[in-house]
Amino acid sequence: MDAPRYDRPPISLIESDIHPYGISLYVGGMEGASDLDLLKASGISTVVNCAVNLDFNYVSEPLSPAEQPIDYGYGDIRYYKLGLIDGPGNPETMFVAGYYLLRGALDQVLPERHTYPRRERGNVLVNCRGGRSRSVALTALFLHLQLPDRYPRLEDALDRVREKRELRRDEWFETPKPMLVDSIRRAARWVRMIESDRKDTAPLQAAL
Repeated sequence: MDAPRYDRPPISLIESDIHPYGISLYVGGMEGASDLDLLKASGISTVVNCAVNLDFNYVSEPLSPAEQPIDYGYGDIRYYKLGLIDGPGNPETMFVAGYYLLRGALDQVLPERHTYPRRERGNVLVNCRGGRSRSVALTALFLHLQLPDRYPRLEDALDRVREKRELRRDEWFETPKPMLVDSIRRAARWVRMIESDRKDTAPLQAAL
């Protein structure tokens, strides 16, 4: 069950000026992710939603007919979705996918076409329902892998996110849920294997 909203701010700045992107990374819950004025005031242009049981509609320029019950079109926010369960039931590889989804949101270079109107690079919010478990886990995994000099151990990154998210010490045992911590620990090993293999095969690929 999500803790009361007054225990934490709607969004929390976790890390500033992340190399090589130069952006800031935030973590928040559903209240923060749904507050468009707050997102814009924080320079957030991209939202990565980790919750399978929560969705947002950021569409501001609908392409759907007026009578269509669901809007689709261009939104004020670039929106990425990773549908995680806050507990058991996630496939083992989902956090690997989540790491590359988050990194891909930062690495993507959108084409100069009218069908890609939101090309600005701004800060990123990672959210789930309460901003205390799924989003904390994915953000810690990203910091550990992206900034290994600063966060050499996964626990270092977890503690950073917990502290900056203002999670109470008495809830750290479940923020994130223990099975999610186990999952990101395995995901970190798998990502290192993938990245090592990519480095080993790069010279061969360049020669083809």
